[in-house]
Amino acid sequence: MAPSVTHVSGTVTGDVEVRFTDSGVAVCRFRLTQTPTQWDAAAQQWRDGTPIRYVCTAWRDLARNATESLTDGVDILVTGRITEIRDNAVYLSVDDLGISLRQRIAYTETSLPSPAAAAPISPTASVASVAAPAAAQPSGAGTGGRSAGQTGSPPAWWEQRRTTGWHHPAARTPADAVSPNVGP
Repeated sequence: MAPSVTHVSGTVTGDVEVRFTDSGVAVCRFRLTQTPTQWDAAAQQWRDGTPIRYVCTAWRDLARNATESLTDGVDILVTGRITEIRDNAVYLSVDDLGISLRQRIAYTETSLPSPAAAAPISPTASVASVAAPAAAQPSGAGTGGRSAGQTGSPPAWWEQRRTTGWHHPAARTPADAVSPNVGP
C-alpha cells in the first residue's frame, strides 16, 4: 500500500541542509513548524495550538531549488508523503513545495520587476510627475521587452503602482481588476 499524500503549510525553521549522494543526486533536508489555530469559545478568540514539527526531505531538482529558495522564517506549502513519525516529529518525503504568498510577494525568474522598480522616488515629487514618465515609455519599456498585450506582462495599473509606490491602495476600475493576459 502506497503512503498517502498530505498537504502542510508552515514556517521553515533553521537552515536548509543539502548533500549529494555518491552518484551526484542532490538531497536536502529542512525543518518545518506548523502552528494550528483553535477557537477558544470561552474567550471568543483564536488561540495558537500545539506546534507540529516536520522534518522534510526533497531530492534532485526540487532539492537544489529548495536549497536556493528557502530560508529560516519563510512560510511554505508542502505536498509530500509521511514516511515515519518519531522523536516528536513527522517525517515527510517532499513531492512539491511553494512559497506562501499570504504575507509576502514572490518573484520568479520571468516575473522579476524592472530595475526602475528599485529606483528611489524623490520625496518632493508629486504623484502626477512620477507617473507621467511611465505613460510616456515606448511599448515594452519597463516590462522586460514585452509588449503590453503579450502574455506575462503586467496590467497597466501594476506599472503605475510600481512607479508611485505601494503604500497607498489605488482605486481600480472593473476593467483593471482582471488582467487581459489571463489564458493561453
